[in-house]
Amino acid sequence: MRLTLKDLAKKYEAKEKITMVTVYDSSFAAVAEQAGVDILFIGDSLGMTVQGHDSPLPVTVEDMVYHTRAVVRGSKQGFVIGDLPFGAYHESPAQAFRNAAQLMMAGANMVKLEGGAVMAEAVEFLTKRGIPVCGHLGLTPQSYNALGGFRVQGKSDEAAQRLINDAKTLQNAGMFMVVLEAIPATLGKDVTTSLTIPTIGIGAGPDCSGQVLLAYDLLDIFPGQKAKFVKNFMATGGSVSAAFTNFVKEVKDGSFPGPEHCY
Repeated sequence: MRLTLKDLAKKYEAKEKITMVTVYDSSFAAVAEQAGVDILFIGDSLGMTVQGHDSPLPVTVEDMVYHTRAVVRGSKQGFVIGDLPFGAYHESPAQAFRNAAQLMMAGANMVKLEGGAVMAEAVEFLTKRGIPVCGHLGLTPQSYNALGGFRVQGKSDEAAQRLINDAKTLQNAGMFMVVLEAIPATLGKDVTTSLTIPTIGIGAGPDCSGQVLLAYDLLDIFPGQKAKFVKNFMATGGSVSAAFTNFVKEVKDGSFPGPEHCY
């Protein structure tokens, strides 16, 4: 039986670290789930890891539906979050609902969208219609052109406060959870303590409510330069299943991320 929102809320209230892994197919979904991963996330990062693009921007809703269905078929217990790709929710709340509904019909338990307070209307529209929403703040890959590339965010006092304000606004709009990517660890802690919903960090420090990594990163099979927050769990795991298991263990006991993975 799959984890539910209530199950995730209980973990958060008990201060148990929540584990999330980005997967795109049934095989990795099954292995991650067997290792005890709480959340299976189908990210639009598949544009780079699977499709070979330079960014996630070419990914379509149809792509996300296809991969969401594959992950759902390969799993039985993991909570499933589907990513809304670029252009799928920016026009209007109604557009966001139409595309989010496709991911939910494909088997997702929640959808994720990027952006700050400007997305509050869409978040409220979705949640009031029965679609749980995960936000994404900090480095938002769909906006990498406007951000000047894949850069650490929230480094100035003004930018940090803006991010905290965005998180609070989205929480008030009904957001259940938020991913914090590539921000200073101190800001990750500040955002987490400012909210009453889980924060999932990826390069946001050890004080977030949980952590996420791409399966392709923690298994060290994605070519190219690795982000600072990435750890190769295959180096010590020795097998795919052991790598996932060690990721879960280290997130749960607080040993990952270490100082070397933080900004």
